[in-house]
Amino acid sequence: MSDEKAEDVSQSDSQVENTKENGDASKTDKVKVDILLKATGNAPIMKKKKWAVDAEKPIGWIVEFVRKYLKLEADEKLFLYVNQTFAPSPDQIIKNLYECFGTDGKLVLHYCKSQAWG
Repeated sequence: MSDEKAEDVSQSDSQVENTKENGDASKTDKVKVDILLKATGNAPIMKKKKWAVDAEKPIGWIVEFVRKYLKLEADEKLFLYVNQTFAPSPDQIIKNLYECFGTDGKLVLHYCKSQAWG
């Protein structure tokens, strides 16, 4: 029994939940979070604003994704804000931000090329 507890502790919370419900921890890879990306200030507007993103990805991945999508130059800055209030650190996990700041089933992120809030 103690071996089972040690094994459960080593898995992430979502893997433990899926293992108990489905009997298969590999299904955690399919957990997605809806993200709404809104342009602020002088940032170009994205044609597609709503994206389903893997919940385990860090915010830094979103920043790089937006930079590539908008075809920004290497010297151009990009700032990302949660609910127009604060800039999360690049290593923040999307799932954690969604659980704390998500509304109406999505996480709203504002992006801009110059500092706006925070």
